[in-house]
Amino acid sequence: MKKHVINIVLLMIVVLFTSCRTDDGSINELRVEKDSLNNLQESSESEFTFREDDEDTLVNVQTPSEDFLYINTEGTNIADRINCPEGFVRIDVSRDSFGYYLRNLELKPDGSDVMLYDGSKKANQNVHVAVLTVEVGDRDLQQCADATMRLWAEYLRSEGRDEEIHFNFTNGFRVDYSKWMEGYRVKVDGNDVSWIKSKEPSNTYETFMDCLKIIFIYAGTLSLSEELESVALTDLQIGDVFVQGGSPGHAVIVVDMAINIETDQKIFLLAQSYMPAQDIHVLINPNDDDLGPWYILDDRDIYLTPEWKFDKDSLKRYR
Repeated sequence: MKKHVINIVLLMIVVLFTSCRTDDGSINELRVEKDSLNNLQESSESEFTFREDDEDTLVNVQTPSEDFLYINTEGTNIADRINCPEGFVRIDVSRDSFGYYLRNLELKPDGSDVMLYDGSKKANQNVHVAVLTVEVGDRDLQQCADATMRLWAEYLRSEGRDEEIHFNFTNGFRVDYSKWMEGYRVKVDGNDVSWIKSKEPSNTYETFMDCLKIIFIYAGTLSLSEELESVALTDLQIGDVFVQGGSPGHAVIVVDMAINIETDQKIFLLAQSYMPAQDIHVLINPNDDDLGPWYILDDRDIYLTPEWKFDKDSLKRYR
């Protein structure tokens, strides 16, 4: 118990001094060379140099109880790799839902490290139980909010719903992928953003990722928290996002849920990227040893994750 209390205190101290990308509502305040951005959109091979590196947060976390064997080392996706606690079963979801997509995301082999965008290891390897195979890229772009946007966009694309993909920049400018597919690109001039036609129509995966990279530069936790729909904690679903917008800010996404067949108690799994950009990974639960990585859904005011804490009113949903 003493060790558990110390760990939580350390985590709360760390939270006060760390964050994902800074957002304040102004395009001008983002550290971006606008001329380089406009040149970048002309070639997918251009170099991104728009974010400063930041050291990873070091958090001393508690090892989950060994009594609950929650990992199936042979599992290749979230549903197969992470077992439910005794008495729990995964909630039913339709095969075309975001929940089904997330639950079946492929994982790297058990025991894999979380890697940063530059090929180095994340400093703190004690906050995850599994690592997704989703590529992080070779630039410091796909951080916390970006990772949730990436998963949502990939899901829509997998369902043939490309024209529904859209996200807002921090200044409110809406980027519709349908417009991007038509050959339009965004032009940034100070705090003004506009569309210009500069490409032939295309919907290749390269085109899709080029669009997301631009969004990752100019969007963040602030824009995401304002763009998504608020939902009550009691209505939690797979795919919902805990997001604290601003500076500091962070976002984590619900990637699976289960329910107790006798009590109807629900539990859930969380995943994140962080700062600097890194592999998306399923988080441990530093609160309840007996649940392994599963978080219990209850009426608590604060949800403590290994590298952040979220209040219950920070829950949002993609639509």
